[in-house]
Amino acid sequence: MKTLHLYLTRQMLATLGMTVFVFTFILLLGNVIKEILHLLINRQVTLGLALHGIVLLIPWVLAFSLPIGMLTAALLVFGRFSADQELTAARASGISLISLITPILLLSVAVSGLCAWLNFDIAPGCRTAYRRLIATASTAQPSNVIQSDETVQLGNSYSVYVEKKDGTNLQNVIVTRRLRNGELKELIQGPAGNIVSDPAHKQIILTIHDATAWGNTTNGWVPTLMGGEMPLAIDLQSQEQDLATVALSDMTFRQLREKLDELEHPLHLADPPDAPRANAMKSGAEVGNLLEKRRTPVLVYLHREVAFSFACIGFTLVGIPLGIRAHRRETSVGVATALILMLVYYSFVVLAQAWESHPERAPYLIVWLPNFLFQGVGAVLLWRANRGV
Repeated sequence: MKTLHLYLTRQMLATLGMTVFVFTFILLLGNVIKEILHLLINRQVTLGLALHGIVLLIPWVLAFSLPIGMLTAALLVFGRFSADQELTAARASGISLISLITPILLLSVAVSGLCAWLNFDIAPGCRTAYRRLIATASTAQPSNVIQSDETVQLGNSYSVYVEKKDGTNLQNVIVTRRLRNGELKELIQGPAGNIVSDPAHKQIILTIHDATAWGNTTNGWVPTLMGGEMPLAIDLQSQEQDLATVALSDMTFRQLREKLDELEHPLHLADPPDAPRANAMKSGAEVGNLLEKRRTPVLVYLHREVAFSFACIGFTLVGIPLGIRAHRRETSVGVATALILMLVYYSFVVLAQAWESHPERAPYLIVWLPNFLFQGVGAVLLWRANRGV
């Protein structure tokens, strides 16, 4: 019996290592192509800084690749174990399936503990550090943000399009300025221009030559400049601060708890200094509804971190009997099955996040449904497989 336990555990650990490596590589590659590669091409980051960003992404990616790796490993190991008639031989020796898989279930609990550590603290902290690194890199050389034949958002209000950029010289420049409510306020065009970076003040000095400008007034669009030089000092500091702000999805478990406690305070139901007066004017029901609306998004991410930490247990309970029933040795079948099950699991998480603005639907409880579903179905399938049904 001990030999079988060691054999299955070694097989599981080896397959788990392989699947986690593959899924981590795939998820990292997606993030690298999406964010880091663009910065490398535009020479906004060095190779060393890019590698630093990739290292910071690894714990965040591991929080996702470990559960799917555990599921895939269970499907592959027990699919081969059944296909090679090793399970039949074990049963013929009087060994039940439940006693056989005990170390694998303990392994799933240990991996869930590792996932909890990653989800609660390490992964959100690394993700926040990564976002701040990208924010700093984006404004270290502000002029590199503008590229040929691209429209880029600069600061909180400016959009800049340049047909061609040669060093600091620009051709066919179009600049629009919008208010915070999205209303288009100003349009500036020019056949040429130049750009100068001011990294110390996190600014871009964009000068448009022979510029033509129109302003959106109550009387409609009126020209404000017809031919002339127009310098624009575009502040990027607020953009950097926005990128460096910790989002709810990137908060640690402790930060989410602190955020929840902070929202419990009635003064947060209105903007100071009118908060006490505004709260006094609200009825008890209105205050309660507003408080629930503020708390629900935080609760969704708080429960998601905890619930997702237990995913490995449910995936293992489902993966073992499904692998036995499949009787297949092919890796592609196991990977395809794992991906389908992951889509089912994450559909609940996506639904909960989509409903985070509807506290009456209790979206923070929805993130627990896939755990209960997978663990319940897995327990039934294991019971049936143990009986040989």
